[in-house]
Amino acid sequence: MPETRKLSYGEAANAALRRALEERPEVLLYGEDVGVPGGVFGVSKGLRKQFGDRVFDTPISESAILGSAVGAAMFGRRPVVEIMWTDFFLVALDQVVNQAANVRYVSEGRLTAPLTIRTQQGTAPGSCAQHSQSLEAFFLHTPGIRVCMPVTAQDAYDLLLSAIGCDDPVVVIENRTLYHGAKQEVSLGGPVAPIGGLRTRRTGTTATVVTWGALSLQTVAAAETLAQEGHDVEVLETPWLDPFPWDEVLASVARTGRLVVAHEANRTGGFGAEVLARVAEAGIALAAPPRRVAVPDLRLPAAPGLAAAVVPGADQIAAAVRQLVAAG
Repeated sequence: MPETRKLSYGEAANAALRRALEERPEVLLYGEDVGVPGGVFGVSKGLRKQFGDRVFDTPISESAILGSAVGAAMFGRRPVVEIMWTDFFLVALDQVVNQAANVRYVSEGRLTAPLTIRTQQGTAPGSCAQHSQSLEAFFLHTPGIRVCMPVTAQDAYDLLLSAIGCDDPVVVIENRTLYHGAKQEVSLGGPVAPIGGLRTRRTGTTATVVTWGALSLQTVAAAETLAQEGHDVEVLETPWLDPFPWDEVLASVARTGRLVVAHEANRTGGFGAEVLARVAEAGIALAAPPRRVAVPDLRLPAAPGLAAAVVPGADQIAAAVRQLVAAG
């Protein structure tokens, strides 16, 4: 029976992992410091003690972690592996892009690779350039890989379970700035939802703002400020980036006639550019040219003050909407 508990984002992810291990004997959980230490952010805390050898630590080798997960998934397991920082994916992209993503295709559908890769990204004070990158576009450019970015504690629970139940490889990109935030009501034990979908955080007619990841919270704050100024903004939060809710996004933009896309990744080549391109290809008439709110094309500085100056927030999102309204 479903129950409701107050959990932090990290605790909700832990609850999802525990449920998956309990209900699916084929699930394995492993990665660097995942077992005995309970994860560098505490997300897998207590699971090694409860589930024994199905939860274990690995050497510091992302390529080995991901390669073994592809093989295990092809032979009937559902591995859930952790890449501690999304930046560390870069030493093992072959295992994801050339191997996991191709299993269904090269086997003519006879095999699948139902593996879930948990990682985290985003900017946090002092993280510096090698621990602050937002790399979701790397995976979204690869057919065969599903991608989601939980925002709320409920997302951290629901999306992880949906990912584990999916027969395709799924990259679950969490955000370390959210792990130990305020506890929220989380519904546990309900049916596992299929992958996909979006959340309308606010309805409005002035403009559509599409966002994902931790920047969603800043987008909602911007919309609340704009509402006080008479600008009623529709905020579409897209925890699932593949599959992406194109029909719903295009319908919203057609209704409002203005579009802002806000994300924490770099501007050039970010997934926001794809959203703008799809709107243009759909021939939707816009009252003003669409805008992207993103990190400038630079390496993220370690100094908290400098990082705060380049990472977008509510003020930049609100300013972008005001500029669209002023333009037409």
